[in-house]
Amino acid sequence: MKPEQLVEKLRKVHPLSLRSVILYGSAVTGDFVKKRSDYNVLVIVENLGVAELRAMSGLARRWVKAGNPPPLLFTLERLKQSADVFPIEILDMKAANRVLHGEDILSRIPVSEENLRHQVESELKGKLIQLREAYLITGGKPRDVAEVLVRSVASFLVLFRAALRLYQVDAPARKLDALAALAQQIPLDPEPFETVEALKEGRIKVRKVNADALFGNFLKTVETVVDAIDSYVHGRERAEEQESSS
Repeated sequence: MKPEQLVEKLRKVHPLSLRSVILYGSAVTGDFVKKRSDYNVLVIVENLGVAELRAMSGLARRWVKAGNPPPLLFTLERLKQSADVFPIEILDMKAANRVLHGEDILSRIPVSEENLRHQVESELKGKLIQLREAYLITGGKPRDVAEVLVRSVASFLVLFRAALRLYQVDAPARKLDALAALAQQIPLDPEPFETVEALKEGRIKVRKVNADALFGNFLKTVETVVDAIDSYVHGRERAEEQESSS
């Protein structure tokens, strides 16, 4: 099922309360990889009680069965209230989206830099912990190590793009372009991420890489960004405290 087909069916399910359907993510940014990527859709309706959820349940099951995540469901008010806890996700949606139906809701949602700073730091440190844990489970088997990296790369690149927004207002929509821009702000090595993207897209085979060395370089790049963001966040906090006390 394609996004346009989903919209057509949503109109039938909620002919009066459907306010907006917005496509976002890799299908809009140009990072879409066949058989690896999926369609991300934000759906805004007037109400989201049990009756509305039940009406969409069968359609959502078919959408998921087609290989997509469930539609992201919000009322407009709930979406506005969520901007402080999901600034990364909302900024990414604001930066690259296509309105399939109704209003351009996202343009009306403000996001604060302070909330962005703290979510970037928290998410990066959590993902770093998960990356190390995932390696432990592989037992060092090259194919399993490579699969961990392939599964992880998109999440880290999303966070790196969010980190870039702390240094400059606009961030490239394509993840690797954002990584290159971040490398102009932080002394990081983008090569391991470029290699993992090539693995993900099938442009190189696992047997052509040293999986352990690739993992080590990937991990080092992540740690470099984590340390830089840690310094940025807490440096800004200290500067603000000093300014308020003077």
